[in-house]
Formats: sequence, structure tokens, C-alpha cells
Amino acid sequence: MTEESGNGGMKEQEEEVQAMMDKVKYKVMVMSGKGGVGKTTVAANLAFALGMRGLDVGLMDADIHGPDVPKILGIEDKRPEISGERIHPIYVTPRLKAMSIGFLLPNRDSAVIWRGPMKMNAIRQFLADVDWGELDYLIIDLPPGTGDEPLSVAQLIKKVDGAIIVTTPQDLALLDSRKAVNFAMVLKIPVIGIIENMSGFVCPHCGKEINIFKYGGGERSARELGVNFLGRVPLEPGMVEAADSGTPFVLQKDSKVREAFEHIVDKVREFVEKDTKDKK
Repeated sequence: MTEESGNGGMKEQEEEVQAMMDKVKYKVMVMSGKGGVGKTTVAANLAFALGMRGLDVGLMDADIHGPDVPKILGIEDKRPEISGERIHPIYVTPRLKAMSIGFLLPNRDSAVIWRGPMKMNAIRQFLADVDWGELDYLIIDLPPGTGDEPLSVAQLIKKVDGAIIVTTPQDLALLDSRKAVNFAMVLKIPVIGIIENMSGFVCPHCGKEINIFKYGGGERSARELGVNFLGRVPLEPGMVEAADSGTPFVLQKDSKVREAFEHIVDKVREFVEKDTKDKK
């Protein structure tokens, strides 16, 4: 392949991505500085909550090595249909569809052993070849850190409407969350805000909150970095059970987690849709 033909192919791929992304009103990245902070749980429940509000939503699992979206949404056994050069995402509800490398693996225990270029190609296919259709929101669940996958998404989409940073209150998680905020700022991606997850354990017997992982660190970091603090999501035993059974916790009744998350969704929408409202 000549350099000229290679450049032509890259330009064609970029045009394909832009053509598909032009059908999406708002593109939102969900990031974390480190693993184990509940980032995918937040991304999946955010997408589900937006769909519950009558919006058309896509959830793209960009965590190539640890694709947990199928498990969290209870759609592990689903397989996308492929027609021609188009891949059709899995419908979770009439308003929510999802795509993950997990749907394409031979079995749940299969490991994806890929270097950066292969991961970028997979992400490009998820953006350009998946038939997302007309969407209000595309929520992109990214792996921890600031490496290949978030950089590929930012470069391919070009105009991401915002990034949400998920952290837990302990110092190590907060240190890494600051790096995720700085990553977004360097790439000129608007930072929607920081979510402090697992912020207090709600005792199932007395209802009292116990600060297992400290308290308030996410809000303090947001203040110091000059970004929005979106809210605290407490830890309830029902959250773990919901994730393991593939039931979004936003469906739970009489839940402090659901109540906290509903306020976070309001703040996310207010930030992302602000420019649209101002133009009206």
C-alpha cells in the first residue's frame, strides 16, 4: 500500500465515523483514573436512566479487555446481527441499545490479547460500522486510565460533548481521578463533573451510613480542579445484587442510591444540553 492510498483509507474511515456520529446529539465519555470504582455501573445506569426519560440512548462498551456492560445489563447471551457492513447493536429496552466486544467473543472467559492499533480499529468499527441510528445520547464506557481507548475515542469522534469522571473517596482513587480530569482538559473535552461512588455504606438493618472509604474527597477534588461535583452515590447491598443479576439499580424502589443517581442524571443533562437550550 502506498502512503497516498493509506492516507486515503484513513480519511475514508474518519468520514464514516463522522457520518454516523452526526446522527448522535450528545456524545459522553465515562472515565476513571483507576479500576474498581464502579465506572461501568455508573455508565450503564446513566444510559438506562436517560432511556427511562424518553430519550434514545446508545451505550458503547469501549473497555476491550474487560467488557462488563453485557453482564451488568443482563444481556450476556445476546449476539448482534450483522448485515452487509453494518453491525446492529443489542436492544436492552426500546430506548436503549448497547454494543460490546463481549458480544463477539467465543465465550465469557475469552481474553482479548490486543495491542493499541487493534483496539483502535475495534473502537473505530464500534463508532462507524455499528448502526446506532438517530440517538439523543451515546454513552461511552471507557477502561480505567488515560491510554489507548480514551485517546482513540477522543481522536475519532473529534467533538465529545463531555466527560464524567468516576472516583471513590479514598486518596489513591482521587489521585488517579485528577489525572483523568487533566486528560480531558488537555484534549479540550468539557468535564461534566466528578461522581463520588461508594460514598458511604448504607446499613440494610438500621439505614445508617458508614464511611468505609472516607467521605467528601470527590467533592474536594472537584472544587480544587474547578469542575462540577455531580454527587455522591452511596453503597447499598442491593447494588451488588442488581449488578450480578443484570438489573440496573435505577429500577430499585425506595433506594438512596437511586435517589442520589436521579439528581446526578439531572445535572448531567443540564450541563450537556445547556448550549442547545441557550440557542432556543
